[in-house]
Amino acid sequence: MKSMEEMIAAAQQAAETIQKQMGEAQAKLDQIEVEGVSGGGLVKITATAKGRIRRVEIDPSLLAPSEKQMVEDLVAAAINDARAKADAASSAEMAKMTQGLPLPPGFNLPGI
Repeated sequence: MKSMEEMIAAAQQAAETIQKQMGEAQAKLDQIEVEGVSGGGLVKITATAKGRIRRVEIDPSLLAPSEKQMVEDLVAAAINDARAKADAASSAEMAKMTQGLPLPPGFNLPGI
């Protein structure tokens, strides 16, 4: 049986490994891009898996002053679509990272 000191050292090493992997995963999430779309592709939002908006594309046909409210609604819908896809990409990436860790059932690391 391992001594208490050995068990504590092993736990500290595991925590450091997890912390390093979490940092790497967070950096990777900022590189993964998702695209939210609304209005049949008339409005597109590109975001990172961390939720940072990188690009907004609006089809020129929507830029008539009489369409202002519709454009605003479509932009909001596209942002929400991108956010949902970013959440899914983030969850999938974090699940890959924790797949081999001996975590108790139901235990989730922060950010998952």
